[in-house]
Parts: sequence; structure tokens; C-alpha cells
Amino acid sequence: MKLPFKKARTDIKQYVDTLSHDGFRHIFDHIDQLSIKRSVDKNGLDKFINQCAYMAAGSGAIAGSGGIMTMLVGMPVDFVNLITQQFRVTMAVMYYTKGNYRIGFDEFMQLVATSFKVEAGVAVTKTMMEGIAEKLLLAFGVRAAERLVPVVGAVIGGTANYLFVKRMALKVKEMKGADKVVVIPID
Repeated sequence: MKLPFKKARTDIKQYVDTLSHDGFRHIFDHIDQLSIKRSVDKNGLDKFINQCAYMAAGSGAIAGSGGIMTMLVGMPVDFVNLITQQFRVTMAVMYYTKGNYRIGFDEFMQLVATSFKVEAGVAVTKTMMEGIAEKLLLAFGVRAAERLVPVVGAVIGGTANYLFVKRMALKVKEMKGADKVVVIPID
């Protein structure tokens, strides 16, 4: 007797490998760090975080709006958007606390790993990247079945994505001390 989940488990392992090997780098490289700096400078860190959370909520709502059909097509797009928004938020917090918007991939991934409570050493390793990918997939996959019901799935998907980005932003802000930074406006 074949186990029905064996192929799914293999597919997930391959997805984790792909995401951890090139996926994170690809997403990181396609984020415009200067636009994040400009947005944080113009609107402030918390407003930027809210915008990212709403963008993540939008893709979550769309992916869950039509039941299984939109979920199958929308989940991969939603997952990439969720990662992108989380990366943008992390970059914004790093800029806000450091004053430099140019962030290297290794430094960035070490902070991401720490925020996901994945063991992070001095160098970015394949094991660390796989740990991040597994945590993201686990967090994302837990909500997948709930998105099967049309309309209700949209509310669940949007809310879950919004809360995920907000919670991760809070963790990164605490880790970087951004919750203690006081900005004095110059007139």
C-alpha cells in the first residue's frame, strides 16, 4: 500500500531545497532597497510595515477567495508575496536602526534566521536557509486547508498574512532595538 502523503512530502522537500538554494537570493535581489529607504523616510517605519502587511493580506485574500481553484493557482504567488513583504519589512527595520539602506544578503539572512529562531552562525549556510524555508512553509501550510472554503478562505488568508507580517515585524524591531529608537522630527 502506498502512502498518499509520500509524494507530497517529497514535493515539499524539493520546494524547501529550491527556496533555500536560490529562491531567497532571487527575492532579495529583486527588492529595491532605495525605494524602501525613501518610503520609510517619507512615511515612517510603522506606516511602511502596515503597507507591507496590507499587501500580504491582499494576496492572501485573493488566494483564498474562490476555494480550491484560486488556492491552487494563488498559493504559490501568495507565498512568494508573503516572503517578499516580510523581507521588505526586515530591510526597513534594518535601515531604520542602522541608517544605511544598503544591506548585504548574508547579514540580512542572519537576521531573518534569528527572527525565525533558526540557528544562525557567522556564515549563511544551506542548513540555516533550509531551516528558514521549512519554518515559512510550516507557517504557510497550516492555513492552507482553511482556505478551501470560498469567501471564508479569503478572510482567513488575508488575516493570517496580515498578522504574520505584523508579528514578524515586531520580532525584528525588538531584536534590532527599533522599538526603543526615538525619532525627533526636524522642522
